[in-house]
Amino acid sequence: MSSITLDLPQGLETDLKAKAAQLGFSLSDYILRVLSVENPTMPKTGAELVAYWQKEGVYGYRSDILDSQKHARAIRDKAERRNYA
Repeated sequence: MSSITLDLPQGLETDLKAKAAQLGFSLSDYILRVLSVENPTMPKTGAELVAYWQKEGVYGYRSDILDSQKHARAIRDKAERRNYA
């Protein structure tokens, strides 16, 4: 068996530890269990992914942005002109 080291955000680590304890697993056993189980609800195609994003409210939530490329350019331009004083 090989090992992997992950730097987890504190909140995620806390949540994983709590869930592992709730189920009676060590943190490493719980993470191994989560990673080894294929989630049948995960999208398998692009169309399923878009439908999933729409259902979760991620896709289309910024209906005020009519031209996404123009919006991205404006964000990039603003970042490039940022003053780090």
